Amino acid sequence: MDIMTHISSILAIDPREATDTDRALLLPVWEQLRNGDIRSAEKHGDTWIVNMPVKQVILWAFRAGVLTDMTPDGAQVFSFTDKNTLPVQNFDASEGRRIVPGGTTVRDASYLAAGVIVMPPAYINIGAYIDEGTLVDSHALVGSCAQIGRNVHLSAAVQIGGVLEPIGAMPVIIEDDVMVGGNCGIYEGTIVRRRAVIGTGVILNGSTPVFDLVREVLYRKTSEHPLEIPENAVVVQGSRPAHGRFAEARGVHLYTPVIVKYRDEKTDAGTALEDALR
Repeated sequence: MDIMTHISSILAIDPREATDTDRALLLPVWEQLRNGDIRSAEKHGDTWIVNMPVKQVILWAFRAGVLTDMTPDGAQVFSFTDKNTLPVQNFDASEGRRIVPGGTTVRDASYLAAGVIVMPPAYINIGAYIDEGTLVDSHALVGSCAQIGRNVHLSAAVQIGGVLEPIGAMPVIIEDDVMVGGNCGIYEGTIVRRRAVIGTGVILNGSTPVFDLVREVLYRKTSEHPLEIPENAVVVQGSRPAHGRFAEARGVHLYTPVIVKYRDEKTDAGTALEDALR
């Protein structure tokens, strides 16, 4: 039985009536997610497509799980309780991933490729995919089902939003070689194309337009398409005037991200500083 047929058989079970035997059916699904063999979103050509059965089975696991003491055997201080269908992931040095101690948690059924570095504290949620050579810095969140490409730098306190519902909603996508500065927030299925640079403190979501000063274009989420940041774009914090007599009289401005340039050799030299940490 292939994995998608197996997932279909799980989804046919009412999660409110699931038994321990039913919950055990999740194990091969978690293994394939953990190994990167299946993903919650996949790129076909230049288009990202949601893998809905994968998101559905993760949601099934939340509903079917029973609250359980999940404290590791022998732990003296660290203890937690959670659904028994949602264990944390264990790591082995032979797998080539560097998980630095100090409060990081990685849920099972998330994929961390060889060469990934996670600085503490960080949290990586179920269904997330993090490709080779990526650095997840301290106080960072990679939300459920988020897709992070190769050689990405998620700086300190970056928040990558997660999504399980609605099932068809696109997770946040960060493509290869992207630099995300400290205290950034990227939410609501935003797609950041390869080699973009997101400056410190930039917030990207479905309700905030992005002004491209180079190409003189406005980017925003629509009912059919997520917000997309173009390849090589350099995005910084900006502002735009608020409309209305009251706002205009008082010089009120609203926050908005602004593309001020596209990546060049000088930008590459600046982002290359992270190599010293690897």
